[in-house]
Amino acid sequence: MSIGDERREIVTQDAAAPRWVGIIVVALAVVSLAALGAGWTASTKSKELAQTMATQSQQVKQNEDVLSQRLAKAEDTNAQLQGELSVVTDRMKLTQGELKKARQQAAKIKEEDAKELANLQNQTTEQLATKASVDDLNKLGTDVTTVKTDLDATKNNLQMARGEFGTLIAKNHDEIEELRRRGDRDYYEFTINKKNDREKVGELTVELRSVNAKKNLYTVAIFVDDARYEKRNRSANEPIYFFVHGSRAPLEFTVNTIGKDKISGYLSVPKVNTAHAQASGNGN
Repeated sequence: MSIGDERREIVTQDAAAPRWVGIIVVALAVVSLAALGAGWTASTKSKELAQTMATQSQQVKQNEDVLSQRLAKAEDTNAQLQGELSVVTDRMKLTQGELKKARQQAAKIKEEDAKELANLQNQTTEQLATKASVDDLNKLGTDVTTVKTDLDATKNNLQMARGEFGTLIAKNHDEIEELRRRGDRDYYEFTINKKNDREKVGELTVELRSVNAKKNLYTVAIFVDDARYEKRNRSANEPIYFFVHGSRAPLEFTVNTIGKDKISGYLSVPKVNTAHAQASGNGN
């Protein structure tokens, strides 16, 4: 081999050496990248784990706070229930005292009732012993009441005025009832509340024409069968008479109360009467 060939071989060997170096470098680079990736992954997981632990720690703290609040509320409720239980206990004691007092009062009332019943029995025995005397007194009282009633009737008769035909003139409803009880005549009470209104009163038809309340005067038109008779400026308790054909007993028309556009009174009719009336008036 010549010198030139040796140089060529050396050059060739020197030129091939860096290829392995590159492979090693590449391998080292890959290993470095893998290590870097593993480190980054581990770092990320470490951060996530730390964040998770922080969240759980915060949650645990919140739960502890909630438990503390519930415990405090439970203690307050317990204290309130204890207070209410104390009040109920006091009231039960009071109720028992009132019940005892009520029983004592009931026993006292029962005792008093027994005494009153005994007294009543004694009084009844005494009254039965004097029953005959009491009956006599009652009879005497009945006789006195009858006499008093007769005297009251006589007094009422004296207070009532009599008309020109001798009939008693009633001035109010009570006196009309008194005359009605006598049974001599029939009485028809009436009230006319408005001028120019016609009101049927017994066998008559009455129309109120005018009223002078200040002077206590009134004017009416009275219709009997087909006839009309007007009575002017009549006063209260002044009777107006109408005779029935064939009878000497008159119908008596009397006004007791005179108000504003209003009159009230009664019509007195004999028990024995014919079906038709002939007006022959007393006055205008």
